[in-house]
Amino acid sequence: MSEVHWPELAQIYKEGIATGFATFEKEIPSYEQWNKNHISCCRLVALSNDNVSGWAALSPVSGRCVYGGVAEVSIYIAEAARGLGIGYLLMEELIAASENAGFWTLQSGIFPENKASIKLHEKAGFRFLGRRERVGQLDGVWKDNVLFERRSKIVGIE
Repeated sequence: MSEVHWPELAQIYKEGIATGFATFEKEIPSYEQWNKNHISCCRLVALSNDNVSGWAALSPVSGRCVYGGVAEVSIYIAEAARGLGIGYLLMEELIAASENAGFWTLQSGIFPENKASIKLHEKAGFRFLGRRERVGQLDGVWKDNVLFERRSKIVGIE
């Protein structure tokens, strides 16, 4: 993934925002802001006929060094490419890239309405941790978040 992909990534992110259950964000950030908030070694795009059909990236969960091996998953699939297995392929590659980079835990906060994302995380070996009730508002409506985590079987096991 590079800055050249940003217009297509931003469009896919916009489609996610439009669903109302992919993110609390309402605006697409600039590439500079997005770049600053995502880990550079764990960014992936799925290409179909030279077009981006999905993307995945990691964000740090904390600036504290003790959490240096823990990251938050972002994964977005273009509306036209949903249901084709692209999300699972991206997730598998993201897991591999994260382990190569030394991450021992991946986590996700998902809106309960986002059934496809929940199924994807479960299929990829994430476990359900719990539900945070009324964690934030979206368009004036309180939203819950369900929490999922995946511990690496090869990193951080010593």
